[in-house]
Amino acid sequence: MSYKTSTPSRERRVKRLCVRLGLHLMTAQKPDKQVLAHGGYMLRDARTMAIVFGDKGYLFSADLDEIEAYLDALG
Repeated sequence: MSYKTSTPSRERRVKRLCVRLGLHLMTAQKPDKQVLAHGGYMLRDARTMAIVFGDKGYLFSADLDEIEAYLDALG
């Protein structure tokens, strides 16, 4: 795995994109079994503080690939 595809690098890139779109990338601080199996991320609107993505079924249900796809569709 190269540095560009490492998880911390991808998270930083996604966070920069979120700032430009007026969103916050949120990560699960204390993930449970469900979050560990799939997910760990949510997006929140910076202005209204409403969750806009990653809360379907359970909180922090989106994985980083899904977050990137959602942001690509917006931008």
